[in-house]
Amino acid sequence: MSEVVLGVDSSTQSCTVEVRDLVTGALVSTGRASHPATRPPVSEQRPESWWQALVTAVRDALRGHDVRVRGIGVGAQCHAPVLTGADGQVLRAAKLWNDTTSAPQAAAMLRAWGPGRWTAEVGISLLASVTVAKLAWLAEHEPETLARARRIAVPHDWLTFMLTGRHVTDRSDASGTGYFTAETMTWRTEILEEFVGERDWLPMLPHVLGPDEAAGTLTPAAAAELGVDPDVVVSAGGGDQHLAAQGIGLEEGEIAYSLGTSGVVLATSPHRVADPAGQVDGVANVTGGYLPLVCTLNATKVTDAFARLLGVGHDELSRLALAAPLAPDRPVLAAYLDGERSPQLPQARGMLSGLSGDVTREQLALAAVEGVALGLLRGERLLRAHGIEASGRSLLVGGGARSAAYRQVIADLTGRPAVTVDAPEGTARGAAVQAAAVVRHETVAGLTREWSPPVTSCTEPVADRSAVWERYLRLADLQSTGETY
Repeated sequence: MSEVVLGVDSSTQSCTVEVRDLVTGALVSTGRASHPATRPPVSEQRPESWWQALVTAVRDALRGHDVRVRGIGVGAQCHAPVLTGADGQVLRAAKLWNDTTSAPQAAAMLRAWGPGRWTAEVGISLLASVTVAKLAWLAEHEPETLARARRIAVPHDWLTFMLTGRHVTDRSDASGTGYFTAETMTWRTEILEEFVGERDWLPMLPHVLGPDEAAGTLTPAAAAELGVDPDVVVSAGGGDQHLAAQGIGLEEGEIAYSLGTSGVVLATSPHRVADPAGQVDGVANVTGGYLPLVCTLNATKVTDAFARLLGVGHDELSRLALAAPLAPDRPVLAAYLDGERSPQLPQARGMLSGLSGDVTREQLALAAVEGVALGLLRGERLLRAHGIEASGRSLLVGGGARSAAYRQVIADLTGRPAVTVDAPEGTARGAAVQAAAVVRHETVAGLTREWSPPVTSCTEPVADRSAVWERYLRLADLQSTGETY
């Protein structure tokens, strides 16, 4: 009977569980279960559904395998506050990161302090997604629910509580709440008092674990539901992007491009970034350092839309884009199809420039891919402007990384190889790395290097795309006033 660890990714859409060999890190099996669908602007889920999905995914992953589970690590979507009462029961559905009803509260908090103070104090600027803004919404709209709360968690904290009975978190997820300072490992209860209300907040907040600490072992009830032994060790866990960085083996000097529905460009650093403009999030990572990142709202949703308009699938869209000639005056897209987060332009819309009477399908396909990549390149340049080194590879992850066009365009724009690795479930893989490190009494950083996933593709830069950069900036900046054209 081999010994294994479980890595959990509880995302907005589903729960994925990877079973990996404790010694080698080899993938044994995978299980998955869906979460209830959401539809912003009101995007809520009952936390109990996350637990049922986790149980289902674990049992699915273990079915038919003669293994002994030694450890579990949990990664999850960030920010959503889970409120529990004196009896430990959840008081209401959790408002997810993409619930925008707290936008007025976030805007008021941003006006009160300004982005520079927020990033200096807690590492992030205030958006509707951040936990403190959602608590402020509850204080305004459901004060009786907030008054009944005795504990506040975010998704991975609550799932860890369901596994261990302990109210704990880690510094990566804590640093996304808007009321935690990672450098000093301090909950900023005065922020809650100023913007949510006067209360004895500290007893309500979870204990913050170090990166290589265990949260505890399974409760008998949790072990019985999962169908495993009760002596299984549960690691500290973390936020989804944070553990995904470990899952793909991101190292200092490398830049990761996450190409999902939305986009993220991120790096790992021993030093925190404090961006006065609030466009770079200086959140903590899961190894004791930091994970500076820039998020965009528009990534593969853009190429999905253009594929639909052109009546082609993703592979054909990629082929069309790569077949387009790189004329200096080719069409360029500011890909703000549904507003934008970086820069913060919630009312913006996409703009396509450089059309002529002989525009081709190839040109439109290329404009879509380049528009997404240029928005993320802008994020990389923000990271570099704040001292982040970018001398190594560009690591591409997410569904868009399967596109040869995305890989080639990003390689050309950055002038560095664009690499994909064998980590299709980066968050679950990173959670498994963390769990194994705790069971083996090693550091997460050290085991990340040992279990670094093999390269599956490497795309070298072959073309000069610099001519489109300045045109893109001029077009994108037309919407800096928040007006639409």
